[in-house]
Amino acid sequence: MLGLWIALGVLAALILLIWRLRLGVLASFGGGQVTVDLRIGPFRIRLTPRQKREKSRSKKTGKPGKLKAPAETKKKIPRPTAADLKDAWRTLWPAARRALERTRRGIRVAPLRVSVTLGGGTDPAAAAELYGGLCALVWTGMPALEALVEVPDPQIHIGIDFDAPATDWEGELGVSLRMGTLIAIGLRLGIPVLKWLQTYFKKQESRRNAASAAEYPAA
Repeated sequence: MLGLWIALGVLAALILLIWRLRLGVLASFGGGQVTVDLRIGPFRIRLTPRQKREKSRSKKTGKPGKLKAPAETKKKIPRPTAADLKDAWRTLWPAARRALERTRRGIRVAPLRVSVTLGGGTDPAAAAELYGGLCALVWTGMPALEALVEVPDPQIHIGIDFDAPATDWEGELGVSLRMGTLIAIGLRLGIPVLKWLQTYFKKQESRRNAASAAEYPAA
């Protein structure tokens, strides 16, 4: 009987440890380079840029192995259109907002440090219009974001340089959450996501059938 209670205690401690394990993604960008790291507890795994590997060679012959074409290795996923993305937003955002409202303390956006300097040397009018749109997006989006998740120290700067031909941007963005929070969000979003994916692939199938019928009309 004592052994059973010990086993149950160890199992409960293991579940609690997994539930409170923090996962996160940290992205650093600037100078045309982007690095992305995955954090699992105290460990960090570099996702991009991946280290270059030498071409695989056959163990018997020592010659480079044949690489399969992308079409042979996996089926191509249809690219969503702007209408599909809008439909996904309308369908999934209400469920996502409810999930975030119940788990907001479990999600942390830190660091949030972004500096963007728009280049207006080529088209000053377009740069000025984009500057206004980005400022409006930040002023309206940040309060909504801070109401849903924890953002301890946001640092966002948007500027414009009418002498620069290109846009310069740099910063860091990190998002982390506990495994329990991820499971809770997944359970609340699972059914809406599956329904949307089912509808999405049906639409893609209908579009392919319509395109085939237009290309090869019946005699």
